[in-house]
Amino acid sequence: MITSSIVLILACLGLGQAVFLSLYLLTLQKGNRRAHIFLAFIILGITIRIGKSVLSNYIDLEGWQRSIGISGIFIAIPFLWYYGKVLLEKNTNFSKRNYIHLLPFIFFIVFITVIPSKGEFENFWNYGLVVLHLSVYLWLSWRLIYKNIKEIHPRVLHWYRNIVFGVTFIGVYYLCNFFNIIPYYISGPIFYTFLIYSFSYLFLKRHIFMLDKYGSSQLDKVTSEELNHRIKKLFIEEKLFLSAETSLNTVAEKLLISPRDVSQVINDIEQKNFKEFVNRYRIEYAKSLMMDSKYSLEKISAIAYDSGFGNITSFNLAFKKETGITPSLFRKQLAFK
Repeated sequence: MITSSIVLILACLGLGQAVFLSLYLLTLQKGNRRAHIFLAFIILGITIRIGKSVLSNYIDLEGWQRSIGISGIFIAIPFLWYYGKVLLEKNTNFSKRNYIHLLPFIFFIVFITVIPSKGEFENFWNYGLVVLHLSVYLWLSWRLIYKNIKEIHPRVLHWYRNIVFGVTFIGVYYLCNFFNIIPYYISGPIFYTFLIYSFSYLFLKRHIFMLDKYGSSQLDKVTSEELNHRIKKLFIEEKLFLSAETSLNTVAEKLLISPRDVSQVINDIEQKNFKEFVNRYRIEYAKSLMMDSKYSLEKISAIAYDSGFGNITSFNLAFKKETGITPSLFRKQLAFK
């Protein structure tokens, strides 16, 4: 009884969070509003489907009530494809004709009282249609990823790919459950709870800003890697890191590109912000100085300034973050070698 109650609480927490996130996205004014609305309907559709699973585990539902839950797939899947069109192909020319893909959902709702839902596979021809519908739009969504894998910004591409993967996993889970490959029916909603909370964290903390920042970027994967090579070559050849005044603008002016592109490339390829990127070169240079016998008697502060740091405090913090030890300990370890 206690276990059943805990499972119910966990499942309801996920559903509640999903509804909250859907409402948040529907009312969010900044950024790509159309994309936010499409994402909201993806979450809402899956939530309807998951909600049906939770209720049917505790309540004996009527056939039409079970069909309402199944109809959530007919909402979520077309909007998954719509979301990809807007996010990856920047398709903003959505006319009324585009929404013809929602006709299966409308048809399903109109005839919901006569759609068979007895429990035997022979009477579940509607399940076959659901699986076919799901498969077609998942294929279209994965095809969008494949088509745009070299053109779109990596962070945007990864974001959409993770969403498609999550929806695909949920679809496969329920298909396996239908054929009794996975017997524990309520584990789907439990998984969805952890998935939706992880998704909420990533979206609210990072991706809402990253997608808006880079969604309109013209840098593809190949161009980003080429620019990253040029930036690293510039740092090595001209030792820009030795100047405390080095900034995004400094690098951008030398490479004749925008500061935004410099920041974007370093973030994506190196997985660092500009300050961390510069400090990595400074730390390596400082380590080389401390290993040089000519600097064996030089003060740590002098090495810090010679390496491009503006003060000893920032040097100590950056050095420990990069190496895990302080500059003083690093020097002591050198003495014992």
